[in-house]
Parts: sequence; C-alpha cells; structure tokens
Amino acid sequence: MGIATDIITIVLVALLGGGIAHLLKQPLILGYILAGVLVGPHVSTMGVVQIHDIELLAEIGVALLMFALGLEFSFKELKPVRKVALLGTPLQMAACIALGYGIGRLAGLDWIASLWFGGMVSLSSTMVILKTLTNQGWMGTLSSRVMIGMLIVQDLAVAPLMIILPQLQQPDMGMKILGAAAIKGFLFLGGMVLLGTRLIPWLMRHIAHLNSRELFTLSLLAVGLGVGYATHHAGLSFALGAFMAGIVLGGSHFGHQALSDITPVRDLFAMLFFVSVGMMLDPRFLIENAGVVSLLVVGVSLGKGYIFHAIARLFGYRRVVPWAVGLGLFQIGEFAFVLARTGQASGSIDQRTYSLFLTTTIMTMLITPLISGHTALIYAWRKKRHDPEPPVVYNLPATTVSGHVVVVGGGRVGRQLMEMLGKLGLSLVVVESNQRRLDEALAKGYPVVFGDATRETVLEAAHVANARLMLVTIPDLVTSCATIARAREANPELRVIGRVSSLEHIEELRLLEVREVVWPYLEAGVEMARLAMNALNLPAMAIERLSHQARRSLYSALDTLPPPDATGPQCKMEERFDLEWVPVAHDAAIAGRTILELDLRRTSGATVVGVIRQGGLIVNPDAEFRFAAGDLAAIIGDDEARNGFNRLAGQETSDPDLTS
Repeated sequence: MGIATDIITIVLVALLGGGIAHLLKQPLILGYILAGVLVGPHVSTMGVVQIHDIELLAEIGVALLMFALGLEFSFKELKPVRKVALLGTPLQMAACIALGYGIGRLAGLDWIASLWFGGMVSLSSTMVILKTLTNQGWMGTLSSRVMIGMLIVQDLAVAPLMIILPQLQQPDMGMKILGAAAIKGFLFLGGMVLLGTRLIPWLMRHIAHLNSRELFTLSLLAVGLGVGYATHHAGLSFALGAFMAGIVLGGSHFGHQALSDITPVRDLFAMLFFVSVGMMLDPRFLIENAGVVSLLVVGVSLGKGYIFHAIARLFGYRRVVPWAVGLGLFQIGEFAFVLARTGQASGSIDQRTYSLFLTTTIMTMLITPLISGHTALIYAWRKKRHDPEPPVVYNLPATTVSGHVVVVGGGRVGRQLMEMLGKLGLSLVVVESNQRRLDEALAKGYPVVFGDATRETVLEAAHVANARLMLVTIPDLVTSCATIARAREANPELRVIGRVSSLEHIEELRLLEVREVVWPYLEAGVEMARLAMNALNLPAMAIERLSHQARRSLYSALDTLPPPDATGPQCKMEERFDLEWVPVAHDAAIAGRTILELDLRRTSGATVVGVIRQGGLIVNPDAEFRFAAGDLAAIIGDDEARNGFNRLAGQETSDPDLTS
C-alpha cells in the first residue's frame, strides 16, 4: 500500500506514544517524537519506508499550524511587542550566530560549518513553541506574544539565510541574489495586502453561501496551502505564506468558523511533523557522539536561553517574561533542517556534520516542553533566592485608596466578582500574579496590583489597610492562609470572604477567624437542585426558600456562615414575609367571593398585598375586593399560610415536608 501503510503505522504508534506521554503527564509531542524514533529507519526495518514523502506531509503540518495561528492572530495583540520583535530579533539572531560559531569551533568544526551552525542556532522552533504554549494554556499571555513576535521575524529571516550562507565564498553574488529576493518578497507581501484582503474574503463568502460544510473546509485548506505555495515560489517560506493567509481570513467574520474547521486537520498533520522529526534521529549516532552532542546541546540551550532572557530585559520586560522567553525559545527550529540540507547540498558541510547538526536540533526540541513547563517553578525559586522586585501598579490613583474591596485572584471566580461588583460602581483593587489574567483585567480597566498577594509590599500597594472587604478567590489553601494572615496584620478589622476547595480547608480558615467561606462544589450542588426544582414547576418562592435552607443547614453544620444569605432572627422574619404569586383557578373556592366573605386571615393565615387583573395591578385590596378566575394574587405569610391560600385558589400545594 506504500505511503498509506506508512501513515497507518505512524498514526498507530503516535497514538501509543501520545497515550503513554499523557499517562506520565508529559507533553504529547514528546510521545510523538519518540514514536518517530521507533518507526524510523535507524531503529526498525519494519517501520516507515516512504520517509521523504512523510517529511513533505510534515511540511504541510507546519503550514497548517501557522495558518491556524494567523486565524487567531491580531496585530493589536502584537502591537505592545513590536519593538522587541522588530529590533530585538535581529540582535538576538546576530548574537546566536556568534554563539553557534563559537560552539562549533570548540567542537572542532571548520569556520564555514561553524557559520552554518550559527545560522541554525539563530532560529527557534515555531512548531514546538506553538504546541507547547497551547498545551500549557499560555496562549494570549504577554510572554507568548513576545515569543510569537520574535518567531515571525525569524521566519522572515529564513530566506536571507538560505541565500547568504551558500554564497559565503562569493559575497558579491550573494548580495545580488539577496536583493532580488527582497524585491520579490516585498512585491508579494504588497500583493497579499492589496488583493488578499479583498479576494480571499470574497471567495470564502461565496463558498459559504453554497451551504456545504465540506466545500468550506476544503476551501480553507486550498487558501492556506495555496497561498503558502505561492509564497514559497516568491522566495519566502511556505509556512509564512500560510500564516499571512490566516491573518487575512481571520480578519473576516469567517475567522472563528475557519479555526474550528481547520483544527482537527492541523493537529493530524502536526502529529506527522513531530513523528517525522523523531524518524530523523539516529540513536546509534547519538550514542557514538554523545560527548560532542552534549556539548552542543548544553552550549546552545544555556547560551541561547541567556541571550533571549537578556534581549527581553533590554527591551524593558521584567518578572516572569524574560524567564518564559528564555526557557521557551532556546531550542533550534525546524527550519534548521532546511538549512542543514542546503548546506550539505552546497558542499559546505559533510555527512557527519549534517548528522551532528540534525541530532543537536532534535535533542533541543525534545527537551523544550520539559524545561518550558517548569518556568513558573524556576521563576518562583529565583524570587526566593533574590530580593523581590517592587509590585507594579496599574490604574490606581496616586492618592490613598480607602473603603474599597480587594479581590485576590483574577481567575474565573475573580472575573465574575469584578464584573458584578463593578456594575454596582464599587471601588475595586485586584491583586494578580498571572500575566494573562493581568492583561484580561487591564483590558476591562480594573485597578490591578501585579504581584504575589502573600507579600507585604503587594498588599500595601493594594491599600489593604484601608480596605473594607477582601475576597480571596484563589483555591490554593497555603497561599490563601498566608494572604489572609498578612492582610490581618495590616488591617485587624478587615472582613474576609474566602474560597475553599474541601471541607478540611474550612477549618483552616476558621483558625484565621474567617467564617464566611464559599465552597464551589457545595454551591454547584445547591444550584443544580434549584434548577431541577424549577424544571419540575415548583413555586418560585418555594425554590428560593429551599435553596436558602440548604445553604444554611450545610454551612451551619460546619460552624460557618453561608455567604449568600442572612441567618438568625432576621432570616426567620423574612421567611414569614416571603411573597408568592398565586393564580386563581376557574374552579377555585375563592372565585367570585370577597376577602371579607372568605375571612382569609382566619381561614388561611395569608395576607393579600396585591392582585394583577387584566394587566393592571391592584395594590392592597380592601375587604370588599372580589376575586375572579384568572387573577394573580400576591400573598405573604409563612409556609402553612401560603399552602392554605394555594388550596383555596385551586392550586397544588408544595409538600409540607419540603417547605417546613
């Protein structure tokens, strides 16, 4: 079956490798790469045969990943990082070329091969980084924007590198070729901006009108891959053209649907890419040259990571961003394979050097998800070892803030709190240490203190000493307790409402004199029961009463105040004055009779405070008011009184066991 057999083999082995990686809580791409090693020609004689064809399919995976990135891409998101992308990336590439040249010379390579290695080192892997950021949930953070901005500029630099490096011995000719390629590139980019923004949306609009999901998906592939192919012929990279097509299409109203349709195809071809990377790794060569490979991998990883870290700091980024960039972009990218093949074809590097470059590139890709995934831990360890940086404050007035609410944590719970309290016009200060959540809060215009809430300086910046209330939304018990203890040192009278994730945590917060807590799992159960009762057509007031009683019962058993409702005598009085709307049935005992005739206060105990009749409201009807079928009566009273009136009005009453 030829290549069909190879694809089936790859899918089965990738499923096995990815499944094992998932069970071991490792990134899936590690499982894919190791699966590629197993079916590659260097390990198995029964594995993949059509290796070159698989590599060509893998290039489609790179293009589709860039196409999907373009669909999600927004120039507004990259606007804050344009300086580091446009100015910092050339500095980074020059420094990495020098680094690669130095490491190559230390490894015993000649100067031409060392320059080729430097060119490879200057490029990072767009494919690995995008998959890593997506799997770790970091897409949209400031760190991810810096990385993506720099990767795009690197991709633009691939074509000049492929022109210059083969012409090292003929620099004049190389500059002429480079100039011609630059002119073609600019013409192509200009054509995409002028024609693509009009032609592609027009085409997709007409295809969408055909109401065929298959044709729409097929047209997406045709646009992404077709523009990439045209870009390739213009002297630029295939993946860059697909990225540009995604940007053009993402700006139309088809963007979200296009991304949804293209994602499964993208993931399939991305898997082929990582498997093809593994197939290129020769374990025997790795073992025989372990010393040299280790020198190259360690030298590149440490040196390149430091360069990226330094560039990020040079352009004003602080805290976790330089660490995330350095620990994310230290690997050698997939375009290094293209450069290595070009260098081998031009005679600049021999077969052993080619294998050495290839192995080093794959090893740096392989360790990237592992190292990048520990960015938060490494940054936390670094903060403990060094003096903490002062907190950064956004949107807070220069004057002292007082009487406000401090919201600790801007996650899903924190966002909901901010929106609801913000609608009431309450003064808020949010404390958040996650860059992505910080960006989301700033986009809504909330005052934010960026830092660790357990630090005294951060709470001082949030003016916790003058706050009237603090809402701790983070689920981590240790962080919550440390934050509350620090806040109470500054403001002993501060009222705190906390969030817990288990029953045991409630006891810990009680020791800190926090008796108002929210347990999301309990609240979810109460809310689902409330919705169930509503679906069963129970009276609205009965539903609210039961919900209140459930919360009060559960929280009082924990010796903790329920956050949503009041308790004590006030609550008992409110229960007696719960208002309920009761429709008067045609065969009701009260239909056609007056309140005086019925002697309602004695017979039912309920008080009628209003009646809606034919769209009009009658407030506090007197004793001579006569009920009619179809009236909607508003009554107050306790459970027994309301049930009594319901019977007189011809309505089914609630189960007294439920409402008592």
